[in-house]
Amino acid sequence: MLRDILSRTRRNHALEHATIHVLSEHHRGFSAQGNSTPQGFFLNIYGNLGDEAIIAAVEEAYTRLKKGEHHLAIHPNCGTVLLTTATMATLAAQMAFGLEQRRQKRGGTDASVFINGLPGAILAALVSLIVSRPVGMALQAKVTTDAELGNLQVRSVRRIPPSAVTRLFQFLLGQGNAVKVNAYQVETME
Repeated sequence: MLRDILSRTRRNHALEHATIHVLSEHHRGFSAQGNSTPQGFFLNIYGNLGDEAIIAAVEEAYTRLKKGEHHLAIHPNCGTVLLTTATMATLAAQMAFGLEQRRQKRGGTDASVFINGLPGAILAALVSLIVSRPVGMALQAKVTTDAELGNLQVRSVRRIPPSAVTRLFQFLLGQGNAVKVNAYQVETME
């Protein structure tokens, strides 16, 4: 049961990424954000793309993945990469401050530990930022996506009202209300 849920989510995640890649190949001047579930995926489009463009992109992405274009399943702006980057940078900085505490033989973090440890923490975080991207991409390929769609089929693509999360991303992207936002639910089945 859990294996089936994870498998469906990973394949839907691959289709989500492939859809965004296809949209990027055919259109300019938009941003996209999505999230996958065992039932399909949600896709938020920030820009002037119509329903027809979204439906066509889902269909093309599906067809291309089925034909073996597995590279479409991996996207550099995926949450997996962002989470990997944040985790690695945080751990690297914590480790640098921990080493400075140990060097100074102090149990806590005071101003001396912070000031003396800061250059090492910045360097450690910088190195982790460089290393984390390929690590995050590898995690996508091995853990969070599966480009082998198997019996997965697209059931429907429909526009839905933008959620609070969609509006939050609109704000975070700095696009305010000036940019058109459309949300879609792509349902899959086996």
